[in-house]
Amino acid sequence: MQEVFNIFIKSIFIDNMVFAYFLGMCSYLAVSKTVKTSVGLGLAVIFVLGITVPVDYLLNEYILKAGALVWLDASLIDADLSFLSFILFIAIIASMVQLVEMIVEKFSPALYASLGIFLPLIAVNCAILGGSLFMQEREYQNIAEATSFGLGSGVGWFLAIVGIAAIREKIRYSNVPPALRGLGITFIITGLMGIAFMSFLGIKL
Repeated sequence: MQEVFNIFIKSIFIDNMVFAYFLGMCSYLAVSKTVKTSVGLGLAVIFVLGITVPVDYLLNEYILKAGALVWLDASLIDADLSFLSFILFIAIIASMVQLVEMIVEKFSPALYASLGIFLPLIAVNCAILGGSLFMQEREYQNIAEATSFGLGSGVGWFLAIVGIAAIREKIRYSNVPPALRGLGITFIITGLMGIAFMSFLGIKL
């Protein structure tokens, strides 16, 4: 249980998808103009990562990795389908994103309209695929650790986009030099936030 909690905290603050690996930057920069839309997209990312990472973990453990098919037949101990990881992970992610899109459109049409094209683009958000690939690379011991990592990564991305959105709402009233207005100052603030998150490297887990 301690290890699951450690993975969750580490994936939020230390291995933050945005500030440590700069994944998911396209939607992070495009949607973070208002806190409302950022919260909606952030929650969608948490849901998608929280579902796809454990599902991809099971897929990897029982079908894809070398020797995973031994539960079907002992003769398949040498079978290695890991070369299919990318296409199958993306297929699962696309399915979950489609589900999220239908739910948001049904229960919050205003949020659906404000997110626009960026909601279906979660399917190609590199932070989502990165979560599954990091899970595969780190070889978590059980589905609880994989789920903890997925949820933590989603929460970390949520904090990043809501944080930058809150700052961008405030700097509208600031005297930003013309050359830096818009994405220019946003990149600078993102870099400073990344440096701030580096302070969490001192956490001993």
